[in-house]
Amino acid sequence: MGLSQKTGISFGKIVILVGLLIVMVSVILKEKIGFGTVMNMLFIGTFCDLIIGWNFIPRIDNYGLGILFMLFGLFVICLGSYFYIGSALGAGPRDSLMIGLKKKFSSIPVGMIRGMIEGTVLLLGWLMGAKVGFGTVIAVFGISFILQFTFKCLRFDADDLHSESVTETVRNLGVIRKES
Repeated sequence: MGLSQKTGISFGKIVILVGLLIVMVSVILKEKIGFGTVMNMLFIGTFCDLIIGWNFIPRIDNYGLGILFMLFGLFVICLGSYFYIGSALGAGPRDSLMIGLKKKFSSIPVGMIRGMIEGTVLLLGWLMGAKVGFGTVIAVFGISFILQFTFKCLRFDADDLHSESVTETVRNLGVIRKES
């Protein structure tokens, strides 16, 4: 949001551009770029712009109900993350970074790593003038606990994840012949 305000570029396009930068860092951490990575980056950014442009998500004026819906949404995001990351077709930019850092710092819980990523983004956004409210803080730190809980309940270990690259997926589909 801060970059969008500073540059005049739409929020969704900023999500895509920042995603590209994060993907480059993930490659340095030896994470593979798969179809899931590319699709996540493009779809999340595009849908952010559509949702903001259409303004169709209603505002919840009841504070308690708003927090409940936010926590439920975070749980859905974490459950969705489990399914799409577990498909091993490549995680989105932030998830690739999270997995790469988890593999590098295996003693740190995945939820804490996710919280550090989100907290860093929160701080940088705030420094650039983005609005930070109570809900933003809950979302940033709530996702770390909920992700840790979800992955633990589903026995998902990011250290053991080995995703396919785009090239490997295409080869596995038989579109490209394997060289002998």
